[in-house]
Amino acid sequence: MNNKIIVSLQQNSCVMEKIKQNTEPFDTKRSIRNASGKVISIKRSTLSSDGKEYSWSNKMERVGVIRSGIPYDSIEVISRRLNNPVKSMLAIVGIPQTTYNKKKSEHLLLDSRDSELVILINELIDYGLEVFNNEEEKFQRWLKKPNLSIGGSTPENMLDTVTGINEVKFSLNRLEHGNLA
Repeated sequence: MNNKIIVSLQQNSCVMEKIKQNTEPFDTKRSIRNASGKVISIKRSTLSSDGKEYSWSNKMERVGVIRSGIPYDSIEVISRRLNNPVKSMLAIVGIPQTTYNKKKSEHLLLDSRDSELVILINELIDYGLEVFNNEEEKFQRWLKKPNLSIGGSTPENMLDTVTGINEVKFSLNRLEHGNLA
């Protein structure tokens, strides 16, 4: 039996020696050159409003758009995407109808807080449509139904705060991965 173990160890030693001979050290520069030729797809978020397109592909660009402000007209764009009246979107954002009408007609921009809410809701809609395979009616129905994963509230009622929007995103994420949502 000892002879079998010795033969087996010798065979393993030969195999290991062959592996060592065929293995090249990792070449970082070559790896970077190979990777630099590859195109990496980065998802861009966009919001078209008032004849302009606002887009961002990372958080820093999003912060720039938020700080610059987006037009009051973007509230109407989001309302259409949610299939809700503008009045309900104004309630979510917390802007009186008269203020909205005046500032929209003057082509003014939302402040950073309101811009952030509208942008986050826009991203939530994009994600929700992705989860629901671009079936808008199903997604809109889901937004209006009470949901156990967010304390029995409807997702739509959670859209007035950043934390609420994040909770709805978490709920969509759970739904996408087959968990309770």
